[in-house]
Amino acid sequence: MTIRSKRPWAVLALVLSATLLAGCAPDAGAGGGSTTAADTFEPGLRGDQGDGGAPVAGGTLSFASYAPVSSLDPVRTQPSGATGGTEMAAIYDLLVRYDAATGRYEPQLARSLEPNADGTSWTLTLRDGLTFSDGTPVNAAAVIASIDRYNAKRGANNEIWSRNVAAVESPNPSTVVFTLAQAWSEFPALLAFGHGMIVAPTADRGDQFVPIGAGPFEVEKFAAQDELVLTPRSDYWGGAPHLSKLKFVSVQGEQPKLDTLASGGIQMAYLRNAETVLAAKDRFPGYADFISMAMIGQINHRPGHPGADVRVRQAMAYAIDPATIDQRARGGQGMPGAELFQSWSRWHNDVAPLPPDQAKARELLEAAKADGYDGVVRYVGVQDPNGEATGLAVQSMLQAVGFDVQLNFVHSPTDMVKRLYVDHDYDVALGGTGLLDAAPFLRLYSTLYSTSTNNSAGVRSPAVDASLDAVMAADSDDAKRAALANVQQVFDDEVPILVWGAGANFVPWQDNVFGVKPSLDSIMLLDKVWIAP
Repeated sequence: MTIRSKRPWAVLALVLSATLLAGCAPDAGAGGGSTTAADTFEPGLRGDQGDGGAPVAGGTLSFASYAPVSSLDPVRTQPSGATGGTEMAAIYDLLVRYDAATGRYEPQLARSLEPNADGTSWTLTLRDGLTFSDGTPVNAAAVIASIDRYNAKRGANNEIWSRNVAAVESPNPSTVVFTLAQAWSEFPALLAFGHGMIVAPTADRGDQFVPIGAGPFEVEKFAAQDELVLTPRSDYWGGAPHLSKLKFVSVQGEQPKLDTLASGGIQMAYLRNAETVLAAKDRFPGYADFISMAMIGQINHRPGHPGADVRVRQAMAYAIDPATIDQRARGGQGMPGAELFQSWSRWHNDVAPLPPDQAKARELLEAAKADGYDGVVRYVGVQDPNGEATGLAVQSMLQAVGFDVQLNFVHSPTDMVKRLYVDHDYDVALGGTGLLDAAPFLRLYSTLYSTSTNNSAGVRSPAVDASLDAVMAADSDDAKRAALANVQQVFDDEVPILVWGAGANFVPWQDNVFGVKPSLDSIMLLDKVWIAP
């Protein structure tokens, strides 16, 4: 199968849409009580399946992804659990996978990944006898070529890599040495995302791309955003997969996904809607993952926009109560809060976020108006029930303190990406960052660092940059927690974005599905999956 390269704008939309999906996903409507995911279950594997006994060969597993892929090139998608990561891992594998139960990165294509004494160098040793699906060897040169390609074509996290990885060398065919600009404990996370999805040197053929990878499956059929059919590789390093076929299918809407899972039409699904997550968690085994800053208000800091004035940003923060948004847009079933890291997170700290305070909001807004600001705010969201309900809630709370809010709704996440990242045509916009507890720096940097091309808000703050530099440099959990507490303090002082809540993802599967291995960001590894008769 060959795939022609997409235009740069299409690639940008594919990569950046994932940033918005967390905040723009349809959610529960009004009503229905106030139970939240964090109140009722913990992240990690759920269900008491046991091991199922001896694996059985055969069968087809159908997985309803959250957002079906438009491309099979890891460069041209966002390799996260919601947006293509599981599909890409099935074809290309990962160098390492994250084990949430132990909090460690475990070998996958790699036999080992070890840091030196001061954490400034990481040595990756490959397994023996690895091959791509076309029979060519997976050696150190191929790994380096795949990573170089990924960075050259500006795959996700390429800027962080270029900033922090000083050199990549191969002393022998099975070893790759990564030398860092400074010690950085989150480095292995990059090898569990797109940089660790190894594409064969033979995959690029002029302007065409052929999906040749090192993973357990190869492509039989691909219809973009509709269906991906994979067949097992008999020569996979971990042994031939048990499944006869693996299908990724499109089922529109979260409730239809849950209904189709219940009826047996699919065997796995990716859910992130508060209502369906809560409904599915006690019905099916699966894997749950909590993410911080899943729902945010992005503020345009650029000159000529009201968010260029810190008083206006602070007034917005004081005016908006995340719990009110949750009640009106998510039926009280979300995980609202203005803190970066809620109580369930290992990075939760004692620095409190700005509380709702209408009097303080009015005072700050009046000061800005005295200097010539007219009070107008253009709010942009996606035109779906959650997006519209959120916009109306934000409008109501901002107007209650004296803002004049103009609502604008676009038709799709792709339109939203263009509005935010290309045209910068908004003042406040609904979005999501999706910080991972295992690697919070990655998306904080991407969203907020002054030089990041994904910094759609135009944040240019020495204090923000310095606080993120300290997170990257932290050499222990205690040091990182302290650094992230300082990030919260900078958020309180400067309000670079508005934090409205965390979120829960849940990947349920049928009771007779066994062998799923979760990795970082709910990317699922399916090479050992089998279906009991």
